[in-house]
Amino acid sequence: MSTILIVDDEIQICTLLTKILSKEGYEVDHSVSGTTALKMVKEKLYDVVFCDYRLKDKEIDGSVLSLKIRELSPPTGIVVMTGYPDVRVAIQLIKNGIYDYVVKPLNAAQVILLTQKALLHKALTSKDPLPVAPASPEAPVSTLVSHRGTLSQFVYGVGNASKELHVHIKLIAPTDYSVVILGETGTGKESVAQLIHSQSKRKNKPFVAIDCGSLSRELACSELFGHEKGAFTGAIQAKTGAFQEAHGGTLFLDEIGNLSYEVQTALLRAIQERVVRPVGSTRETPVDIRIIVASNEDLQQAVLNGRFRDDLYYRLNEFSVNVPPLRARRDDLPLFVNAFKQMIEAELNREYGEVSAEVYQAFYHYGWPGNIRELKNVMRRICLLSTNEGPVTTAHLPEEMLPALKEAEATGTGGTTEEDLKNVSRQAEYKKIMDVLQQVHYNKSEAARMMNIDRKTLYNKLHTLNIVL
Repeated sequence: MSTILIVDDEIQICTLLTKILSKEGYEVDHSVSGTTALKMVKEKLYDVVFCDYRLKDKEIDGSVLSLKIRELSPPTGIVVMTGYPDVRVAIQLIKNGIYDYVVKPLNAAQVILLTQKALLHKALTSKDPLPVAPASPEAPVSTLVSHRGTLSQFVYGVGNASKELHVHIKLIAPTDYSVVILGETGTGKESVAQLIHSQSKRKNKPFVAIDCGSLSRELACSELFGHEKGAFTGAIQAKTGAFQEAHGGTLFLDEIGNLSYEVQTALLRAIQERVVRPVGSTRETPVDIRIIVASNEDLQQAVLNGRFRDDLYYRLNEFSVNVPPLRARRDDLPLFVNAFKQMIEAELNREYGEVSAEVYQAFYHYGWPGNIRELKNVMRRICLLSTNEGPVTTAHLPEEMLPALKEAEATGTGGTTEEDLKNVSRQAEYKKIMDVLQQVHYNKSEAARMMNIDRKTLYNKLHTLNIVL
């Protein structure tokens, strides 16, 4: 039976969460004191801890308690609860290894889902049996499915820039706020929009993406709002626009800065009034959507230059997310490379050997003007031209990367930066751990024994390297 600890200085909250989770078949303890809770954790192993951020305990508050629990029991999933959300606090706590940071009050469904997700995460990282909550007469049985054997669409980075990005996503996703995503071409802005949608309450509704850069002035209104048959030359049948297609879900408008001023005006009205009027129609149709937009240019500067409506910008910019370029995420290169290699192996139905250290050195020295999209294409090229099961080497790097390769060769180990060496070391450690885990069929105790380390050290390495199996 999974064990849960609730820590909150308000006894009513402890009682409520205990009642909710006990009905789901979990063993639940609670404490109104951080000091007492710490003693309980030392005496008993808890699978999940819900901890209030602002405990009134004079000796130990919620932030300190969560970190101490993390040190004592790395596998425990820690959910920090707060009534006063702060992005900076959330970023720091996530960096320090807590599982989630949530805003009170929580309803029963949220508490149960958080617990299930935390238990699943623990099971997948520790190879414990997958958790299944006992059926209760008041709640349906929830089935948790592992993604083993499939490649996730999203890669969560381990660097500080990536962690900050995903903290922002976790905070904004559950709301209905409009979001402006900023970032260079190829950084994955649409993937960020899809991730926000997938973590929102609209996740079971449509996600509709429109590339505004490809819309002509004449057809933009038709694509966005639809048109009636005969509304203009070539309109041989009625068309449903993107706003109506996304009803109930999320509409993602990429490169929104490319829309003409006239279309911006129509867009502003549709967003304000939450109604659309198809071209050639006198009928207005209500729509319920969330708007997420993206741009590779500074929209504030576009406002100052008179190319973008200021009222539309402020209507859209309820929250902004900056997607860092790949050159600012070099810590994540091994993870991206590994993910793309797996994806390409699945696409080509072929297996390749390890990516050589020389390839990584070239990658670290390269500027990546095309960002993650360019990295994916480079990996496709060098894998496609490599021999089956042979190592992936620098032999087939594209011409534009050859100066970076020459720089890496010229500097050698003595010329690489300390950060480069850390990343090469991280990749080597990542590969070693994965090889051992596969050899022992993902038995963590056996893997730790083979690597001559204790289980706690292995857990810490898995967390640091972002290995979730």
